[in-house]
Amino acid sequence: MDYGIETQCIYGNGEHFDGDRTGAVSFPIYQTATFAHPEVGRSTGYDYSRLQNPTRERLEQVVAALERGIDAMAFTSGMAAIAVLMELFRPGDHVIADADLYGGSVRLFNHINEKNGIAFDRVDCSGESVEGHIRENTRAIFIETPTNPMMHVIDIRRMAEIARRHDLLLIVDNTFLSPYFQKPLTLGADIVIHSGTKYLGGHNDTLAGFLVVSSVELSERLRFILKTTGSALSPFDSWLILRGIKTLPIRMERAQENAIAIVKYLQAEEKVRRVYYPGIEGTKEYELCRSQATGFGSMLTFEVESRECALRVLKQTKLIPFAESLGGVETLLTYPATQTHADVTEEDRIRTGVTDRILRLSVGIESVKDLIADLKQAFRRE
Repeated sequence: MDYGIETQCIYGNGEHFDGDRTGAVSFPIYQTATFAHPEVGRSTGYDYSRLQNPTRERLEQVVAALERGIDAMAFTSGMAAIAVLMELFRPGDHVIADADLYGGSVRLFNHINEKNGIAFDRVDCSGESVEGHIRENTRAIFIETPTNPMMHVIDIRRMAEIARRHDLLLIVDNTFLSPYFQKPLTLGADIVIHSGTKYLGGHNDTLAGFLVVSSVELSERLRFILKTTGSALSPFDSWLILRGIKTLPIRMERAQENAIAIVKYLQAEEKVRRVYYPGIEGTKEYELCRSQATGFGSMLTFEVESRECALRVLKQTKLIPFAESLGGVETLLTYPATQTHADVTEEDRIRTGVTDRILRLSVGIESVKDLIADLKQAFRRE
């Protein structure tokens, strides 16, 4: 049966858990490092929790179902997932990466992967000609959509066509919209990345990351790397993310509703110069996002009149924390220049629009009246 995503968030493939005799509705936490075997040549299916654990396996089944993937792998963080992903490539390989990416990904590329012989071209995949940057040794295209923090929307179908034409992998970071609003594998992507810390967990209390793949070959290659490097998610953290995913649909809907209201307020705020959000009608991002996703999400970025104004707002909010993360039930205000993109060069930041006047807002599920009131008083206080 083809279950709706609300059901899949709770049951994965739609089946109740019936693996133990207690009738537990909440999937158990198998807090064990190792598993006993009945005898040589016979196994319970589990050996050692670095390789697999029933709680993590259940979580991976749910995430794979949500993204409509062949397999999903759970990691200790989103960056751990990307680090394992990059082990698919060899010295001399070349990767095209979008110009506007999370600063942690850029740091990994610049300081770890380049050291290991992988070359990168940073390209504006929302507007520039990607094919003009493809070389004989190019192996993949790496994008986020919407991008972090400038909220550019990249045409996943177009990127997938280019990747297929040149025998490249298309890798899509889907953290901002989550599988509730967007499913890149159904649009032609090969690998989807998630920082599970964000919307999947949803409560700002657990670190996690995911890779979801479209083929058995990719699953086998990445599971071997995961087994070898040992960055799999713990049983308890797997259970926390499983619990968070159960409320993903209602959180995404409520947070998006709040975000749309806040965008309207910010557009009218005299100290705000521009608002970046794919749900603003009349923009190219709006039409493209509608064509490949079922929602616009609750991430937005806005530019204020000066650096001093940005710093004042960060200091003066009373309800909204000034903190680096996103996707939780709490609304968070982030200053990319010194937080998410602190390790990106000033030249690269400014080229992509991440100036010292830019603020990023991850909208949560609080009363939107309270959120807008907090922003209003922060803008008014001197």
